[in-house]
Amino acid sequence: MSENEHFNKIEKAGDFMVEMFHTIGLFVIGATVIWSSVTVYLEMISHGHATLKDILLLFIYLELGAMVGIYFKTRRMPVQFLIYIAVTALTRLLTIDIKTMPSEMILTLTGAILMLTFAILVLRYGNSKLGSKQDEF
Repeated sequence: MSENEHFNKIEKAGDFMVEMFHTIGLFVIGATVIWSSVTVYLEMISHGHATLKDILLLFIYLELGAMVGIYFKTRRMPVQFLIYIAVTALTRLLTIDIKTMPSEMILTLTGAILMLTFAILVLRYGNSKLGSKQDEF
Protein backbone atom coordinates (compact mmCIF):
# COMPACT_ATOMS: atom_id res chain seq x y z
CA MET A 1 0.00 0.00 0.00
CA SER A 2 1.43 3.36 -0.99
CA GLU A 3 1.77 6.24 1.41
CA ASN A 4 -0.87 8.21 -0.52
CA GLU A 5 -3.46 5.38 -0.21
CA HIS A 6 -2.69 5.09 3.50
CA PHE A 7 -3.20 8.83 3.95
CA ASN A 8 -6.52 8.70 2.02
CA LYS A 9 -7.85 5.96 4.34
CA ILE A 10 -6.85 7.97 7.40
CA GLU A 11 -8.46 11.08 5.93
CA LYS A 12 -11.72 9.20 5.21
CA ALA A 13 -11.75 7.79 8.75
CA GLY A 14 -11.21 11.28 10.15
CA ASP A 15 -14.00 12.70 8.00
CA PHE A 16 -16.33 9.92 9.16
CA MET A 17 -15.50 10.57 12.84
CA VAL A 18 -16.12 14.32 12.45
CA GLU A 19 -19.43 13.62 10.73
CA MET A 20 -20.47 11.22 13.50
CA PHE A 21 -19.46 13.76 16.15
CA HIS A 22 -21.62 16.42 14.47
CA THR A 23 -24.58 14.07 14.13
CA ILE A 24 -24.41 12.83 17.73
CA GLY A 25 -23.85 16.38 18.98
CA LEU A 26 -26.89 17.64 17.07
CA PHE A 27 -29.06 14.86 18.46
CA VAL A 28 -27.89 15.72 21.99
CA ILE A 29 -28.53 19.44 21.42
CA GLY A 30 -31.92 18.75 19.83
CA ALA A 31 -32.95 16.43 22.65
CA THR A 32 -31.81 18.99 25.23
CA VAL A 33 -33.81 21.76 23.54
CA ILE A 34 -36.92 19.55 23.48
CA TRP A 35 -36.40 18.48 27.10
CA SER A 36 -35.88 22.06 28.27
CA SER A 37 -38.88 23.42 26.38
CA VAL A 38 -41.14 20.64 27.65
CA THR A 39 -39.93 21.32 31.21
CA VAL A 40 -40.72 25.04 30.87
CA TYR A 41 -44.10 24.24 29.35
CA LEU A 42 -44.98 21.82 32.17
CA GLU A 43 -43.99 24.48 34.73
CA MET A 44 -46.35 26.94 32.99
CA ILE A 45 -49.15 24.40 33.18
CA SER A 46 -48.48 23.77 36.88
CA HIS A 47 -48.62 27.53 37.54
CA GLY A 48 -51.87 27.79 35.62
CA HIS A 49 -50.59 30.62 33.43
CA ALA A 50 -47.73 31.70 31.22
CA THR A 51 -45.75 34.87 31.78
CA LEU A 52 -44.13 36.92 29.06
CA LYS A 53 -40.79 35.63 30.36
CA ASP A 54 -41.94 32.03 29.75
CA ILE A 55 -43.28 32.78 26.27
CA LEU A 56 -40.09 34.52 25.18
CA LEU A 57 -38.06 31.59 26.52
CA LEU A 58 -40.19 29.23 24.41
CA PHE A 59 -39.38 31.38 21.37
CA ILE A 60 -35.68 30.96 22.11
CA TYR A 61 -36.15 27.18 22.29
CA LEU A 62 -38.12 27.27 19.02
CA GLU A 63 -35.32 29.15 17.28
CA LEU A 64 -32.70 26.74 18.64
CA GLY A 65 -34.74 23.79 17.41
CA ALA A 66 -35.16 25.38 13.99
CA MET A 67 -31.43 25.98 13.79
CA VAL A 68 -30.69 22.33 14.57
CA GLY A 69 -33.27 21.21 12.01
CA ILE A 70 -31.83 23.45 9.31
CA TYR A 71 -28.35 22.13 9.99
CA PHE A 72 -29.61 18.53 9.64
CA LYS A 73 -31.25 19.36 6.30
CA THR A 74 -28.57 21.55 4.74
CA ARG A 75 -25.35 20.87 6.70
CA ARG A 76 -25.04 24.63 7.06
CA MET A 77 -25.40 26.76 10.17
CA PRO A 78 -27.33 29.94 9.32
CA VAL A 79 -25.81 32.85 11.22
CA GLN A 80 -29.13 34.66 11.03
CA PHE A 81 -30.69 32.20 13.48
CA LEU A 82 -27.96 32.86 16.01
CA ILE A 83 -28.67 36.57 15.71
CA TYR A 84 -32.43 35.97 16.06
CA ILE A 85 -31.75 34.04 19.25
CA ALA A 86 -29.54 36.85 20.56
CA VAL A 87 -32.21 39.46 19.77
CA THR A 88 -34.88 37.39 21.50
CA ALA A 89 -32.65 36.83 24.55
CA LEU A 90 -31.82 40.53 24.85
CA THR A 91 -35.48 41.47 24.36
CA ARG A 92 -36.44 38.98 27.07
CA LEU A 93 -33.85 40.46 29.44
CA LEU A 94 -34.95 44.02 28.67
CA THR A 95 -38.65 43.21 29.01
CA ILE A 96 -38.37 41.29 32.27
CA ASP A 97 -35.82 43.42 34.14
CA ILE A 98 -36.50 46.92 32.78
CA LYS A 99 -37.91 48.21 36.09
CA THR A 100 -34.72 47.44 37.99
CA MET A 101 -32.19 48.43 35.30
CA PRO A 102 -30.22 51.65 35.28
CA SER A 103 -30.83 53.90 32.26
CA GLU A 104 -27.38 53.15 30.84
CA MET A 105 -28.13 49.42 30.78
CA ILE A 106 -31.46 50.01 29.02
CA LEU A 107 -29.73 52.14 26.37
CA THR A 108 -26.96 49.56 25.97
CA LEU A 109 -29.41 46.68 25.48
CA THR A 110 -31.53 48.71 23.10
CA GLY A 111 -28.43 49.64 21.10
CA ALA A 112 -27.33 45.99 21.01
CA ILE A 113 -30.76 44.93 19.72
CA LEU A 114 -30.61 47.65 17.08
CA MET A 115 -27.12 46.59 15.98
CA LEU A 116 -28.13 42.93 15.76
CA THR A 117 -31.25 43.85 13.80
CA PHE A 118 -29.09 45.88 11.41
CA ALA A 119 -26.76 42.85 11.07
CA ILE A 120 -29.74 40.70 10.05
CA LEU A 121 -30.72 43.34 7.49
CA VAL A 122 -27.19 43.36 6.06
CA LEU A 123 -27.07 39.54 5.93
CA ARG A 124 -30.45 39.31 4.21
CA TYR A 125 -29.54 42.03 1.73
CA GLY A 126 -26.20 40.40 1.00
CA ASN A 127 -27.85 37.02 0.59
CA SER A 128 -30.42 38.42 -1.83
CA LYS A 129 -27.74 40.12 -3.93
CA LEU A 130 -24.84 37.67 -3.63
CA GLY A 131 -26.17 34.39 -2.22
CA SER A 132 -27.67 31.42 -3.97
CA LYS A 133 -31.28 30.25 -3.70
CA GLN A 134 -30.02 27.35 -1.57
CA ASP A 135 -28.94 29.81 1.17
CA GLU A 136 -32.38 31.38 1.61
CA PHE A 137 -34.61 30.38 4.51
